[in-house]
Amino acid sequence: MKSITEKLKQFKKNPKDVKFSELCKVCDFYFGDARQSGSSHKVYKTPWRGDPRVNVQNSKGKAKASQVRQVLKAIERLEVENGIKK
Repeated sequence: MKSITEKLKQFKKNPKDVKFSELCKVCDFYFGDARQSGSSHKVYKTPWRGDPRVNVQNSKGKAKASQVRQVLKAIERLEVENGIKK
């Protein structure tokens, strides 16, 4: 199994070719369990105000590229706010 760091590098390199299950594993790691997961969507809560959620959708086993970029942006913000160095 790839590490979270390796998965993030892969996501950045090619956001169009990301498995939904892999994106969910990364989201679970950074944001905890999804607050909604009963449909093709999973919604993750983020710790900041404004738009406090990350929404990912299963599209025939793949994640949508725009949602992969949304997750990457949220993770970057989370790392900056928590002082995590890459």
